[in-house]
Amino acid sequence: MSSSVVPLNETQAGVLARLADYIELTKPRITVMVVVSVAITAFVASWGQPDPLVVLHALVGTLLTASSASGMNQWMERDLDARMPRTQNRPLPANRLSGQWVMSLVVLTLVIGVAYLIWFVNPLTALFAILTWLVYVVAYTPLKTRTPLNTVVGAISGALPILMGWATVGGNWGDPRWLALFAVVFFWQFPHFMAIAWIYRDQYKQAGMKMWPVVDPSGRRAGVEAVVGALILLPISFVPLWFVPDSHAQLLLVFVMGVIQLSFAIRFCFGRNQRSARQLLRMSLIYLPIYLLTLVTLPIGSFAW
Repeated sequence: MSSSVVPLNETQAGVLARLADYIELTKPRITVMVVVSVAITAFVASWGQPDPLVVLHALVGTLLTASSASGMNQWMERDLDARMPRTQNRPLPANRLSGQWVMSLVVLTLVIGVAYLIWFVNPLTALFAILTWLVYVVAYTPLKTRTPLNTVVGAISGALPILMGWATVGGNWGDPRWLALFAVVFFWQFPHFMAIAWIYRDQYKQAGMKMWPVVDPSGRRAGVEAVVGALILLPISFVPLWFVPDSHAQLLLVFVMGVIQLSFAIRFCFGRNQRSARQLLRMSLIYLPIYLLTLVTLPIGSFAW
């Protein structure tokens, strides 16, 4: 074997490992969901006829600003992450990336992302991107160690990308569908987050995070919030479909999915065990993507608000 092969392979492996760390810093699953939410909201706001180039520009800017927020969140929580098995192998607590370098990336991606949105999309979309970043980083992240109400603030930051998507295509703010979409993403996060908080309650307690299952070890409050969130989703999830003709199949699908999610939330509320929490978590991860994709299948190109 050539002596040059091993160093080359080691170099490639090192580059790939470093790239993986950068990707992990962006919390890719959350970032992808944010980008998808923006894209589908733009589609809905324009009744299925958005300008593809403008939407593409919005997605690039969203990717940059969302990545910045996730990176800043991990920088702020690096000491907390080191205390929890589920997060202790992240790039910062594992010392694979330096805090100074991560901070530089956070600032760079935020500035470029906001400037990109202003230049290629519009200032309002950029403003909503800044607001999302601020709520997530400045409010939600520090509140996680102070009050269990952090979930409410986190749900706001999770739903704000809906406003980015609406603003991207100049959607009509008198149209109630933007508020319904915001509410869907907002309330969906309660069954989703409560399931996660219950599953990892011991780790959150160890890290000093004030999630409801930590503050209320019985799990009653977490169970009630999961049920309330899933219950409210049922009526508001119909609004973006209600004004569209020939959407009966989509309405039926959304109703069935909502009832199933509610049933899992009720089961978790009464059971309060790992199995019911994991079932609810899986169902929440199925519900939102299917709901958003259902909106894309609507015959909305032939109907305008």
